Amino acid sequence: MIELLARHSPGLPEWLTLCVVLYSIGLYGLLTRRNAIAMLMAVEIMLNAAALNFVVFDRFSTNQQADGQVMALFVIVMAAAEIVVGMAIVVALYRMRGTVDINQMNSMRG
Repeated sequence: MIELLARHSPGLPEWLTLCVVLYSIGLYGLLTRRNAIAMLMAVEIMLNAAALNFVVFDRFSTNQQADGQVMALFVIVMAAAEIVVGMAIVVALYRMRGTVDINQMNSMRG
């Protein structure tokens, strides 16, 4: 069984298909959800798909540098910063309005 798995490792098309599926799930979640927290989670899925793309292209490139892995690390750091700022905004809006529904948050007035 292990030999069968070792012989068929996923190639570039399979990894890119996975990235497209992950990105599509995130985009669908971003466009259909009205909950601010669910929208932040959808953006995180999209960012993880982009980071996975960097790692996959780095793995299948001919140069021996770790450029894709470094870029993926930057994407992960930026995603962490985005979620901290986003959650702070969501918590502040929840305290003011009492909901995380984005349809109720149509103005920045108090």
